[in-house]
Amino acid sequence: MSGADERPVGIDELLERVRVGYERIGPEEAYAAARAGEAVLVDIRYAALRERDGLIPGALVVERNELEWRLDPQGSHRLPEATGHDLRVVVICNEGYASSLAAASLHTLGLSRATDLVGGFQAWRAAGLPVTP
Repeated sequence: MSGADERPVGIDELLERVRVGYERIGPEEAYAAARAGEAVLVDIRYAALRERDGLIPGALVVERNELEWRLDPQGSHRLPEATGHDLRVVVICNEGYASSLAAASLHTLGLSRATDLVGGFQAWRAAGLPVTP
């Protein structure tokens, strides 16, 4: 996959590269899109963070290691919400880093409208948007 003349990239450069492929959104835009039925919010935070900080009402909880299997519209393990490749998915992690890599992976699966939340769950909460214990 890597040519002999290619240098390894660090995580910061990798994040820059994958984020060029789509437009990230902020908490208020994600909230409005979800309320209007125009996007599915997907929380990929691990259980300890969800238990500590709470949940976003209406968000699907999908562990990061299951994300591609659960959202692939062609997959046998997909969620009912994974209705097609045009689904607008907003991936949410804790601070908006792992979600960028996850959104890029969903793009590879053909989910061209996948994006992630700038600042993650912490930005959502800081914006005063709904959170349940």
